[in-house]
Amino acid sequence: MTDREKEILKIISENPLISQQELANILNIKRSSVAVHIANLMKKGIIKGKGYILNNEDIVVIGGSNIDIQGFSKENLIQRDSNPGEIKLSVGGVGRNIAENLSLLGVKVNLISAVGDDIYGRKILKELQISNLSTENILVTDKYSTSTYLSILNNDGDMNVAISSMDIFNEITIDFLRKKTGLIGISKCIVLDTNLPKESIDYIVNYYKTKDIFIDTVSTTKALKIKDIIGKFHTIKPNKYEAEILSGIKIKSNKDLDRVADFFLNKGVKNIIITLGKDGVYYKNMDTSGHIKSPQINVINATGAGDAFMAALIYGKHKGFSLKDIVIFSIASSLITMMDENTVNRNMSINNINKLIEEMRIC
Repeated sequence: MTDREKEILKIISENPLISQQELANILNIKRSSVAVHIANLMKKGIIKGKGYILNNEDIVVIGGSNIDIQGFSKENLIQRDSNPGEIKLSVGGVGRNIAENLSLLGVKVNLISAVGDDIYGRKILKELQISNLSTENILVTDKYSTSTYLSILNNDGDMNVAISSMDIFNEITIDFLRKKTGLIGISKCIVLDTNLPKESIDYIVNYYKTKDIFIDTVSTTKALKIKDIIGKFHTIKPNKYEAEILSGIKIKSNKDLDRVADFFLNKGVKNIIITLGKDGVYYKNMDTSGHIKSPQINVINATGAGDAFMAALIYGKHKGFSLKDIVIFSIASSLITMMDENTVNRNMSINNINKLIEEMRIC
């Protein structure tokens, strides 16, 4: 979208019945110019028709895009030694992975992220285009290099240790996000990951407080960025350790899971889903709660499973699934991801997820 189209879209989002002449008066341009911009917005599918009904089916994901460099050990890892294995490079990033998984599930999605003006950044942009994701809202800068995530996985496919270099996401500032007001304002929901600067997260949850906002906590350290805004978002999916840090409650039993969930719900969160690794997933909202065990599979790569889970969670929520069915659908999605060596399994689809649910009798 052009800057002028974004201006018009912001005004329309606040007043869908505004006339073209009123728009012209506000923007100090000719009515005929407004008509041209409106026509272009309709061609792009952003405006549906008369009355300026906005096409708000899209989901906006704001978060990290990076290059994943993964080392796969062939045998048990020996610390402080060279281990035989394989090293692979792929495109990743929590926000980017969630966006691609949503796209594979047939959801219209816009990704807002940042990459460096370097070979890795160009690779990410190319991969987004291959995945039919727009690069229009990706900030390209030479101030920082593209975010890189280096991880070592053991012979079971689980991460042993990782190092992330993600300073570039400091460029996703409030000023940058304000330029995306038109896009974010008409979205069906917003997905954030905590790779973003804290002030940018705070801005989104406060400025778009009428939207359903989903938070991916990413890690125990980065999860602390949202500790003082719990209740200003709709759904959160922490793992056990992130849930403990955010709630201040140690999880040693099922009763503790209930206590942690109630902490979030009492703050105003609508859905709390706690992933427990091999012990499955605990979920709760004001109407229901439960604990679903995860089937045992041969894990090839666990990296990206949480991102697939989040994408499926969002899909299920906006298709009107019950919370239990959302969690079942999301578990199957994460299992499909773990069966592939890449952080996003291109075989992800609604049919394959439903087939796996039946085969493994996830319930």
